[in-house]
Amino acid sequence: MKPINRRIFIKKGLLGLAGYGLLSGFLGPFPVAASKGQTRAAANPKDEDFSFIHVTDTHLDLGKPQTVSWLEMFVERVNRDFSHIDLVVFGGDNFNNNVPGKKDAETFKKIADQLKCPWYSVRGNKESTPKPASDPLNQAEYARMFFSSDVRMAGRDWSLEKGKYTILGIDSTIEHHNNGRFTEESLNFVENQLKTHKDRYFILLNHHPYWNFWGGKDQADIHKYVLNNADEVKKRLFKYPNLRLTLSGHKHLDNVAKDGEVTVISTLGYIVPQGKKKDHWFRVVEMKNGNLLSQEIAGIL
Repeated sequence: MKPINRRIFIKKGLLGLAGYGLLSGFLGPFPVAASKGQTRAAANPKDEDFSFIHVTDTHLDLGKPQTVSWLEMFVERVNRDFSHIDLVVFGGDNFNNNVPGKKDAETFKKIADQLKCPWYSVRGNKESTPKPASDPLNQAEYARMFFSSDVRMAGRDWSLEKGKYTILGIDSTIEHHNNGRFTEESLNFVENQLKTHKDRYFILLNHHPYWNFWGGKDQADIHKYVLNNADEVKKRLFKYPNLRLTLSGHKHLDNVAKDGEVTVISTLGYIVPQGKKKDHWFRVVEMKNGNLLSQEIAGIL
């Protein structure tokens, strides 16, 4: 995969929030804000325009009250400065799932529901590895709590249509394990969508990244973080020209690259303060006519 040069991104119609400064080493470092009074209809007049936020690894933990506050701050920041976006997608490890019952899941949902735009999520290894292990929040219960009525369910996965774009939420987790893979069911689901709807632009959202972009040498570490059948996934799916973008997290590191015609994005782990400002970061993505127009890292501070 080839890393994307930051100069190819067009920064268009954004308010310069100079107070947030530069996050060195990351692509597209400047926060994005909407003008006062800007409506979603005005910012997105055509089906070919699409803007959203990808935030991953929020790791809300009731044993660490600051993680609850950080999620609340994320919601406040999005509602205040990103009223133009179409939706927010949470990329897994949204909460640590380490208390009996569903209180942590309910707390996460209560806070996320305060977003003024729609939001959607996939599971990460934390959601699929409950502590205690007998926690009733399994995949089916997660779906009942978090999959809204406007998504179409397909086994463990879902699809959402927004204009000419389709987001496919793929559950890449393996129950009670940190590593992940696309099941045959998921592969068939995605491939069928790509084959059947050639006039639509597709985005894949899942937790585990598609390649060892950090250059790790430890095979156990690579097994834990990279999709265990990544080669098969890319061979079967990345050949379709209507697959435009993939979104993942899990490693808590940032990377944007191209694999053929597919832009492959891993977003920083929100929970881990990074950069000189020690901020909590998320990614703002703007697309037009199926192409990546811009991608920016923004923080809550």
